[in-house]
Amino acid sequence: MTSSPSLPPSAGDDASAALDNSTDRPDPDQGDAVGSTNDSVGPTSGAVRPTSGAAAPAVGRVLASADSAPRPAGPWRLWVFTGAVLVAAIVTVVIGGLTAVEPSGFEGISAEARFAIVALLLGAAQLARLRLRIGAGTVSFTWGEAALIVGLHLIPAGWLPAAAAIGVGIAWTLLSIFSDRRTVAEVARVTGSLTVAVAVASVVTSTVADPYGQRITPVVAVAAIGGALAYLLLTAALATVALTLRHERPFGATLVHALRTKLLMFVGNVLVGLVAVAMIGADPRWLLLLPPALWLLQQTYGQRLRAQDEQRAWQEFAEVTRALNKLDEYAVAQAAVNGGLTLFGAERVEVDVQRVDGRRWRYVGDATGAWHHAEIAEAVEPTPEPGPTAAVTDDDSGYDQILVRPLSVESAEVGQLRVHLPAAVVPGRRDRDALAAFGETLAVALHDAATHRELRRLTAWTAHQSMHDPVTKLLNRPALLAKGDTALHQLGHDHPVALLMLDIKRFNEVNDTLGTAAGDELLQSAADRLTAGLRPGELLGRLGNDEFALLLTSLTASDGEPDTRLSPTGTAMRRAGEIADTLAEPTEVAGVRMSVEGAVGVVVAGAGTADMNELLRRATIAMNQAKEIGGSVAGYDSAKDAASTDQLALLAELRTALDVDDQLELALQPAVDLTTGAPTGVEALIRWRHPRRGRLTPIDFVRAVESSDLLGPFTRYVVDRALSAAAEWAEHGIEVPISVNVSARSLLDPQLPAEIGELLRQHAVPAHRLVLEITETVVMSELEVIDEVLARLREMGVQLAVDDFGTGFSSLAFLTRVTVDELKVDRSFVVRMADSPRDAAIVRHTVYLGREMGLRVVAEGVETAEQRATLAALGCAAAQGYHFFKPMPADKIIAVLRSLLDSAQAQIYPLRADGAS
Repeated sequence: MTSSPSLPPSAGDDASAALDNSTDRPDPDQGDAVGSTNDSVGPTSGAVRPTSGAAAPAVGRVLASADSAPRPAGPWRLWVFTGAVLVAAIVTVVIGGLTAVEPSGFEGISAEARFAIVALLLGAAQLARLRLRIGAGTVSFTWGEAALIVGLHLIPAGWLPAAAAIGVGIAWTLLSIFSDRRTVAEVARVTGSLTVAVAVASVVTSTVADPYGQRITPVVAVAAIGGALAYLLLTAALATVALTLRHERPFGATLVHALRTKLLMFVGNVLVGLVAVAMIGADPRWLLLLPPALWLLQQTYGQRLRAQDEQRAWQEFAEVTRALNKLDEYAVAQAAVNGGLTLFGAERVEVDVQRVDGRRWRYVGDATGAWHHAEIAEAVEPTPEPGPTAAVTDDDSGYDQILVRPLSVESAEVGQLRVHLPAAVVPGRRDRDALAAFGETLAVALHDAATHRELRRLTAWTAHQSMHDPVTKLLNRPALLAKGDTALHQLGHDHPVALLMLDIKRFNEVNDTLGTAAGDELLQSAADRLTAGLRPGELLGRLGNDEFALLLTSLTASDGEPDTRLSPTGTAMRRAGEIADTLAEPTEVAGVRMSVEGAVGVVVAGAGTADMNELLRRATIAMNQAKEIGGSVAGYDSAKDAASTDQLALLAELRTALDVDDQLELALQPAVDLTTGAPTGVEALIRWRHPRRGRLTPIDFVRAVESSDLLGPFTRYVVDRALSAAAEWAEHGIEVPISVNVSARSLLDPQLPAEIGELLRQHAVPAHRLVLEITETVVMSELEVIDEVLARLREMGVQLAVDDFGTGFSSLAFLTRVTVDELKVDRSFVVRMADSPRDAAIVRHTVYLGREMGLRVVAEGVETAEQRATLAALGCAAAQGYHFFKPMPADKIIAVLRSLLDSAQAQIYPLRADGAS
């Protein structure tokens, strides 16, 4: 034969059976040019630190980090592995050279020329390659099997290791100089690995049959295929070991992934090698037909690899972004760090979080599994905007390449993401696009987590404020009643308890003489003294104004032991005397030294015989008795409690009033939109024109009704009258909802939804135009019947509003349990918000909470134009009160509503924001 085949090195993008066992760079066609002269940042030009304060470009910036010393090319185990591979390669070259003998068989071409051709083929097979990125490393697929089979035909098997060492060494040196810029150690490791693989493949082939100078026969083909398979397995194993040692990749999974990806190429390469040998044996001129076929195979290989890599990248991106779907900042940041390490094959990922309170937290993780987070004092120095290309440093400098992505949602800064890539990896366009998409998702996740954290903080703050008196920090009245009832339910039915009610005498005189600030100081002083003397089993709270209450669930002596010499009443009376003595000790208020006295009312009862409201009522009677006799302590005397008999008479009279038409009447008060002045609703209030007692308000008789069997008929009566009024103004073209207060005890009646549904049908009023106002005490009940009744009402379309929102002990807990449409801010907060920052904060946060939850907020008790302006400035949508209208008879409401509608600048807003659930 006078000529030898030559596999064209330009057969496409790349391809082969040789797997590169070192970190590789992505293909240049995957992104923009990098490392341009105008934009590069090297160790001599000063390191540039990224900052989240810089404006965010369309994609992430690539910067050089100089905050760490240059690192060695790999861990010591990789160096040991490299040395072992080099020693093995040298041994195989020497042994092969000493044992190989050049027989005759090729005419017209010398053995040296054939050796040079094989070395050229093995080198060219490395230059034409396809690469697959696995984590932070890259595996290269080349035409090694084809070159191996042709080499086994052209030269003795013993010469192949030397030819591989020369050809592969020159090829990877050229790649390092012009493309990859690898270290000498990396080039040596690749060359040694492929040399050892060629040597093993030559031994396997020769064991079956020696293909040197032989035509293709079945036995020679089987020998060549066996050698190619040994070459594939060994190169794959050596490459996987290198990846495992350098990037801590799992050996088994990485090896299987590489072999599965290479299988189709392996088959093609073996066929190409066998066909080339057959062409050489028949007529070398047939080799001129190989280049087009090789180019087509190269394109097919490349397309398949890119498709697999793209699919893998999308799957990883979907999993990583799905992991960000959390509501806790720590969990989101941890998922972001882990996701960045996986998605970009990074060595280190940093996430800086800018919190709404101005503090910054940094979360850091690396490929070794190390993880830490800490608050940082301030942001890093601002970074100049990069040019049109990414700024990188030379790999030899040892600096990491850093992808930087500022995180923001609209105009709100959230933080910054920094991805440290291995020194040998230059990010391509896909990396930047992935960083942009990942950064946007992370920014939204962190923003949602921050919103959730702020809502939790607001929830905790509001819950605390709603349970405690702002002046004394003691439990307020609703919280004391709730906690007291809970404590009573945990005791036996006949277990003796006592409630002490304390009133500070001459408190109003202190207020009038020294001012309200001095009055608050006196209350704080009294609260401090009472708190300091608390004993186990005692619950203290402020009821309002100058009144305190103390629940004793364990009637013991001062040393904590039961006093067998005294009855429970005697023990409670002695404890009341101690409290009165403590309060009477001299104190200084507003610079004036004074001694104040208190009147203490005491009631003792079995824990299961009365609730907190009843105990409080009795203790109030006892306290008033103490004031009347001029003493400091008085016990409850049932003989002096006229309320019980009077209540029975009142209920009998109410039963009569429900059967006639001229005693119970509606008083209607509109609520108006603070922007347009249009009516947003009407609240129905009940008044009793008593023939003997005169005009009574609900406070005079509703409590008696709620504790009697008249509650059901009374509720139906009020709803019936309210719907009648709503139907009447609907006939005049006025479609305004009407609100009715419903007792929490009414919700225990499972027939309530059906009864209300029947009334709605009778009056032909749509369900959504009826609003039932419920109080926050509903949440105190654990009965399922209440939840069922509320759910059925909502299914009917009836809307729910929370009356006196903010005064309950667990306002936000209420909203998590009951779905409502409207919040009504209690008038006490509205009246005091101009002078009390605490009350103003409660109103502001209630408005914010309503807006965030899609609820309409209505302020009650607005009496002045200043209050109206303040509410409008806070964003409150609607209000009602004497500033707008006093409660009026039903026969006047239609004219008022018509006047409001005619003068309004916009249509009525619905009770619930559009789109709210």
